[in-house]
Amino acid sequence: MTDTPSPSASHDTRLTRLEEKLAFAEDLLDTLNATVARQQEAIELLAREVVRLRRKQADDDPASPGPPLDERPPHY
Repeated sequence: MTDTPSPSASHDTRLTRLEEKLAFAEDLLDTLNATVARQQEAIELLAREVVRLRRKQADDDPASPGPPLDERPPHY
């Protein structure tokens, strides 16, 4: 007698391996989806913060663009 696996045993082994790979792929996909969702929340938070800071900067003194470049420093 030979020790070669029967065609159905080989088929079952291949099917089991494919099921394992599918389970790992699904887990990876879930992990990646959660990561992307967290990153999207962070991006939205940062975008709101940028808008808030721009408004604050504009509200502080909209008429003055900043100190003139040729103004003498106070220590002269």
